[in-house]
Amino acid sequence: MSTNLVVHVTGARPNFPKAAPVIRALDALGLPQELIHTGQHYDDAMAKVFFRQLGLPKPDVDLGVGSGSHARQTAAIMTGLEELFLDRDPALVVVYGDVNSTVAAALVAAKLQIPLAHVEAGLRSFDRTMPEEVNRVVTDQLSDLLFTTSPDALVHLGHEGVPTDRVHFVGNPMIDTLLANLDRFDAERVTSELGITGDYAVATLHRPGNVDDPADAAELVKAVHAVADLVEIVLPLHPRGRARLEAAGLFTHERLKVVDPLGYVEFLALVRGARAVVTDSGGVQEETTILGVPCLTLRPNTERPVTITHGTNRLVTRPELSAVAAEVLAADRASTWPVPPLWDGHAGERIADVIAAFVGFAVPAG
Repeated sequence: MSTNLVVHVTGARPNFPKAAPVIRALDALGLPQELIHTGQHYDDAMAKVFFRQLGLPKPDVDLGVGSGSHARQTAAIMTGLEELFLDRDPALVVVYGDVNSTVAAALVAAKLQIPLAHVEAGLRSFDRTMPEEVNRVVTDQLSDLLFTTSPDALVHLGHEGVPTDRVHFVGNPMIDTLLANLDRFDAERVTSELGITGDYAVATLHRPGNVDDPADAAELVKAVHAVADLVEIVLPLHPRGRARLEAAGLFTHERLKVVDPLGYVEFLALVRGARAVVTDSGGVQEETTILGVPCLTLRPNTERPVTITHGTNRLVTRPELSAVAAEVLAADRASTWPVPPLWDGHAGERIADVIAAFVGFAVPAG
């Protein structure tokens, strides 16, 4: 390998807060790197605002693949990345999380015999009906460096036969981003702009298991409306499933305020001031854990169980959602809560140190 070049591949909104601390830490070491954005999430609300708010460098390449079925999107990303990787000849490709861009980059790197690092490795829901679970398992099997955010991930990788010398428990870089921006999360400003007064909850809902089937969407809307009977809800609505939820009557409750997706700072400011969050997202479970906001996850499982054992998260079903929400709203907000180990704001630096050693980059003295 003629260079120490590290290539980062991001594609969707959840990747950006994870990548920012790693890119920043590698930059501080002076290691050459490039950022490739696949364009899996491509509009301003879902992607560009994150680059601005998180101080991410402008991508060196934007593939602009856009939306599509899992197969078409993954294939388009693979085609674009193969050409780029052959041209760049990187020492290491770094991928993040579990989106289609992640598994596409992993497959291309493996076939070209380019070393691969996976940030947020080892998370498992054990639910193969989730496309993200398939992406996680495949990417981990192809990775040379696996950076884990929680101890349970180490156990999963061990059970899957991943050699221990490839695995590094580093903490959670997404929490680095949250802690670095904590002073910017002004709930009063955002609620004022949205016209919210008094207590409120936040909801984020987009998983196929909740919105793809009309019967599921109808049951979801009924459950969310029952919570809106108790407290005003702000729902930044992901484009995915919007039409089906609207058809199921989501917008008809007067205490449910549906808004377009928010920027990173605005969304977490809103979460920080909420009495509770109702979600089916993975990352929100982690962010509420740090912010101490009760999180009700509308899923039968989670790949982030540490947010339940060391955080504020609970798994709930749609039929029980309103009763659990009433219980949360009746309680005082906790003043202290457990936080997972190494979620301390320094994961990016730990990852950068391992990467620099792996590619043989001599960190300049001083």
